[in-house]
Amino acid sequence: MRPLRFERGFTSKAPGSVLACFGETRVLCTALAVDGVPSFMQGRGKGWLTAEYGMLPSSTDTRKSRDKAAPDGRSVEIQRLVGRSLRAVVDLSLVGERTIWVDCDVLQADGGTRTCAISGAWVALHDLFSHMDKKRLLRGFPLKTGLAAVSVGVVEGEVLCDLCYAEDSKAETDMNLVMTGDGRFVEVQGAAEGAPFSKDELEGMLAAGAAGCQAVFGAQKSALGL
Repeated sequence: MRPLRFERGFTSKAPGSVLACFGETRVLCTALAVDGVPSFMQGRGKGWLTAEYGMLPSSTDTRKSRDKAAPDGRSVEIQRLVGRSLRAVVDLSLVGERTIWVDCDVLQADGGTRTCAISGAWVALHDLFSHMDKKRLLRGFPLKTGLAAVSVGVVEGEVLCDLCYAEDSKAETDMNLVMTGDGRFVEVQGAAEGAPFSKDELEGMLAAGAAGCQAVFGAQKSALGL
């Protein structure tokens, strides 16, 4: 793993605000709650969680155009991943009819932006729910377990974890893992970019990813003082 850091309270407006750093990748993750839920959730007595993801124009080596009318396909795919990953570890029946908004904005990209976003968003959610709990707005603490994500891959025949851009760009296999604090998988996204990968390589990537997620859990707990 590259150096990990979660800087809480990075901005003052959102109750959950975390700068998540995986090496040189920097993602600002914020979380806040608003009254009301989407129409398909109304009347159920429970909340909803949704996520948005974007990359700032100067986050990459060449300027990335802003998502003006609508986010590009990659951003849509990632924000859906972030949202369903977080929903897997949140008991929405405990937040009332409120919508939890999680925003992940990439300030600087050097590989693993989606995994950095998921891991940082969990810390932001923890701070948001702690804030709501102090105000007695919850029926119980909604986070059921931890959540962490890492990238893994095969580069020149070697299994690597938490790839930077230089490693990711030449990987024969690229995979992202999202895991819960009790060791279960929320999502496994993987594909061969070059040569197909073997069962042994797959098992190696899963093992490396599980170890990487444990490092993320440790950094999250350290940041939260748990």
